[in-house]
Parts: sequence; structure tokens; C-alpha cells
Amino acid sequence: MGTRKDRERQEDLWVAYTNMAAGPGHPFYARLNEVLEGEGFDAFVEKLCARFYAEKLGRPGLTPGIYFRSLMIGYFEGIESERGIAWRLKDSLSLRHFVGIALDEDTPDHSTISRTRRLIDLETHKQVFSWVLGLLADRALLAGKRIGIDATTLEASAAMRSIVRRDTGERYEEFLTGLAKASGIETPTREDLARLDRKRKKRTSNKEWKSPTDQDARVAKMKDGSTHLAHKAEHAVDLDTGAVVAVTLQAADLGDTATVQETLADAGLAVADLVDREAELHPEEEPKVNVEGIEELVADKGYHSGEALEQIKELEVRTYIPEKKQPGKRHWKGKQGQQQAVYQNRQRVRGRYGKRLLRRRGEFVERTFAHCYETGGMRRCTLHGRKNILKRLLIHVGAFNISLVMRKMLGAGKPRELANRMAELVLGASKRLINLFRYKNADNFNLRSANTPRHTGHFITVRWNTDWEMAHCTTGS
Repeated sequence: MGTRKDRERQEDLWVAYTNMAAGPGHPFYARLNEVLEGEGFDAFVEKLCARFYAEKLGRPGLTPGIYFRSLMIGYFEGIESERGIAWRLKDSLSLRHFVGIALDEDTPDHSTISRTRRLIDLETHKQVFSWVLGLLADRALLAGKRIGIDATTLEASAAMRSIVRRDTGERYEEFLTGLAKASGIETPTREDLARLDRKRKKRTSNKEWKSPTDQDARVAKMKDGSTHLAHKAEHAVDLDTGAVVAVTLQAADLGDTATVQETLADAGLAVADLVDREAELHPEEEPKVNVEGIEELVADKGYHSGEALEQIKELEVRTYIPEKKQPGKRHWKGKQGQQQAVYQNRQRVRGRYGKRLLRRRGEFVERTFAHCYETGGMRRCTLHGRKNILKRLLIHVGAFNISLVMRKMLGAGKPRELANRMAELVLGASKRLINLFRYKNADNFNLRSANTPRHTGHFITVRWNTDWEMAHCTTGS
């Protein structure tokens, strides 16, 4: 038996390329590369980003294909930071093969990835996201008729303790100390400051306070009830397929009724572009995207208001938004347009079709948040500035849309899910073989002793024990 001490040796200064370790590549990423290369992804992004690269100046930059694939890895591997993506690229032979980096080449550092992101503008990232939508439309994975909109908060890369006054630039503790001295406490202690802070109303208003590191972050309440500096991500999801048609990043202190117009407009433009694209590329085929554009909008109670419903109605979009319970009776004097929009929306929501759409919204829209931010690893932002975060978010959500294509092809949208499916397939096949063998033995036993009653409890017990042993051997738990 060899020991670790026996293996200790000084590594060679030069190693032949043929002697270097090589991996076969992950089957998921191999199929993903086939899809991207088959659709001409690299040629598209290279032409799109050509203006951001000098023809001959200094060290060669990071190619667009490697850059966008690296950001996709953040979704497929559940990595939130660009530093983590760079480390994972350097560590994995399969990911090297996916992005197209040879074994004798060095992988990009996190500073190279972030610098490339800063150089390539936001509009280019949006065009890459639109290219992914075209990929879905070609495979009938985007209808564009019924849209669900919802929002969630993303924790900003800024601490609450670092906020400063917008007018004077004072830190929070310095501000409290000044208030304590003004109230007669010459040398306030920490307990005095905490007691004084509890008595104040609207202690952290966004009109008075800001973050010195991320000017776009806003003080907001998170999903778990805690208060953080945050951003607001809003998705427009196709309720027929689950694809994200549009994603916007808003200020976290804005209400849903104030942001729905921008997200709906982006979704409408995206669907209209897809309709024009289909008419140009496949004029003789039956359209897969709804040629009438978005016709129905589904959202939760936070998006209900008379003004918002009236504006959406002017866009010729039918709404299915539950109404909030309000005390007293509403007065519609001078608001006939809002009254009509609210009553029509109320009638649609109470119908059987409207209730079915609301159930689909809860299923499809919430699923995108779970995949992109919980398991996808972007619940907490690691970048500063709304534009930088939105660039990363567009490619991150675009990778989620690509996962719908992979799920249709392989039955799994992520590498880990594919591994789990393969393990379940092997386990299921083993169970069937064991049960088939056991039933054949039982039939032979019945032929030998036809007058002996069968004791089925014995077979049930053995099957349960065998299944448990198989699961134990497969998972290693």
C-alpha cells in the first residue's frame, strides 16, 4: 500500500501536453455547447461586441464567448460572485472544456471578468438576453400571450451600519450622538444612543439616508422580515411555458404599482421583436409566438390600484389582479375610467378562468425566483450599482431560460439535476429487476405448493428492506 509520504516529490518544471490530466467533460455541458454552437452563439456575440475590443493593443482580452459562458456558470453551479466563478473555472476540467480554454492556457481572473463586464454596455447584455428568447421561440417554449409579473428583493452589497446622511454626510452613530448632546446628555453611552434611537420615528428613511458604497441601494424589508439595503428584481414570466420574457431591476423602495409599467413594456417589446423575427425567418410556417402580443396580465394584490389598472387597460391588456380589502366604500367621483377598469378586473378574477390563471402565476412565477436566486445563488448581490447588477442578472436569467431547453432535451435543467436523474434511473431499473426476479420465484413456489396459502406480508417486508438497502448503497447516507 502506498502512503502519502511516498508520493511526495518535487514536480517537474516542464510537463508534456500529452501527459497533462484531461477530463471527458460533463455530459450536460457537452450538450449545452452543442446547442450554443449549433445556433451560432459565438459568432453572434463576437459580432455584437466587436466595437468594445481594439484590433491590436496590449494583451488579448477575454473573448465574448468565454465571458458570457462564465456568467452562465454562475446560474448552473449556483455561484453568486464573479470571484467564485473564476475559482470554479480554474478548478474544473469540465468547465474549461465548456468555455473553450485549453489545458495549457490560464483561466480568466475575477478582475478580468469584472473588467470585461464594465467595458461591455448594458444594451449588449440585453441583446444577448433577446437572443436566448429567440432560442426558446424556435423550440416552441415561448407563447407570449399570458404574462405573470412579480418582484422580489435582492440584498445589496452594502451594510446598514455604513449608511450616511444625504445632506451632511454624517454616519448614523455620529448623528445619534449629536441628537443626544442636543437633548442634554454630554457624554452619551451606547445604551443611551440605543434608547434614543428606539424613540425616534422613521429612523432610516431613504429620503434622508444613503449608502456610500452603493448609491442605488435602498433600505427595504426583506422576505424574512429583516431590514437591509436592497434592490428589487421584477420578472415577467410566460404562463404557458415558464420562460422569463423580461427582467428589470428597480429601486427597492418603489411599490409594485410604480414598477409594473416598465416591466410590462419591456415584455411587450420582447414579444413584438420575436413576432417580427418569426415573420422574417419563417414566413411560411405557423407562428409559435402570439402575433397579437401580450393579451393577459396576472399579478398579486400588491399590483392592484385603480390608476395602474386603467393604464394597463389602455394598452389593451386584460388584467387578473386580486383586489385588496379596503375599509369603507370607495368614491369614484372624477375617476370613471378607474372605476370601469377595477370592476372589469374584479369580474374576471372571480371567474373560473381567472382563478386558474392565478394558480398558474403562483406556480410559474415563484419558480423562477427559486431557481434564479435561491438555488441559483444571486439572492445577495456582490456588485455595486444598478447597471452592473442588471448586466449580471440578464445573463443569469438568460441561463435559466436556456435550462428550459436543456430540460426539454435531457429532462434536467442543471448538471446536478441530471446526475440525480441518472441515479434515480439506475435505482428504478434495479428495483424492477429485483421485483421481477422475486415474483418469478413466488410463482414457482405456488406451482410446487398450490394448496399452501400465500403469505403476502413476507414479500412486502422483503421488498421494503431491499429498497432501503439499494437507496443506502446509492446515496451513501
